[in-house]
Amino acid sequence: MKALVQPPEWAHHKAVWIGFPSHPELWGEDLAPARREVVAFAEAVHAGGRGERVLLVAADLEGARAARKLAPFADVVVEDFGDIWLRDTGPIMISKHEARLFQFNGWGGKYDLPGDDDLGKRLAKRQKLDFAECDWVLEGGSIDGDGTGLVVTTEQCLLNRNRNPGMSKAHAEENLHKDLGFASVLWLGDGLLNDHTDGHVDNLARFVAEGVLAIPDASENDPNWRVYQLAQQRAAAFGVEVVHVPSPGRILNGDDIVPASYMNFYIGNEVVVVPQYGSENDRAAVAALQRLFPKREVVGLRADHILTGGGSFHCISQQLPG
Repeated sequence: MKALVQPPEWAHHKAVWIGFPSHPELWGEDLAPARREVVAFAEAVHAGGRGERVLLVAADLEGARAARKLAPFADVVVEDFGDIWLRDTGPIMISKHEARLFQFNGWGGKYDLPGDDDLGKRLAKRQKLDFAECDWVLEGGSIDGDGTGLVVTTEQCLLNRNRNPGMSKAHAEENLHKDLGFASVLWLGDGLLNDHTDGHVDNLARFVAEGVLAIPDASENDPNWRVYQLAQQRAAAFGVEVVHVPSPGRILNGDDIVPASYMNFYIGNEVVVVPQYGSENDRAAVAALQRLFPKREVVGLRADHILTGGGSFHCISQQLPG
């Protein structure tokens, strides 16, 4: 029997879960504009019914009412959660009907919010999925696979003592093989500056085809230029093909550098949705990704208010293969 391997994101989806901002105390004045950005993303992915079914996940009845009003095209699911980052708290699918559920500890204990630790199980049961529970901490945004058994991740996150104390690189590779079918691991080093996820790879490097890894290119005035450079060197030495997408550069929230990245794009059935930040490189990033996904429309949408919560479109979504 052929071993199951997590499908690549460009494989066909029957649906996608998308987290809907539901807690005013977390979002403050960004709540309403973040909701509008999430709905714009969901609408692009739905593509007038040509794309994929959208399951907007709201944490409470008020959030559900707002989601239904703003997104009549979507199916609204009410499940209690702490925050919208379903890439990390939702089930990780390894086939149309089977999921893996991992332990979740609030990104190393930094954001311990009620409902996040068992949200994956509740969503899996709601969808009547077969699932297995895995006994180690793993977030979906910390890995990215190309469908052949190759996965990319970062040492900063997967080997961080705040996730799985004492786990060696060899043990992590064994777990990735056992639970998700990955036979080969490309280890990058650190993730982006000020990324509270401790370096999730979906902000740094993404597979865009089998054996083809997109990594930003940047000048020395970019706060992450050295991180990108080292990632490119490791990936090239490993033997994958490296392709370049621009970086948004230095994006600030007040005086703070935020981990803005075009790599947090979502690959849907019909479209690829790329976060935009008002950077001079926004259009160039869309054009670069359009060349990499010629059979899909690449759409750039603003994600400034979602980013105030710490992530972007890829972070708030989790696809169901179809």
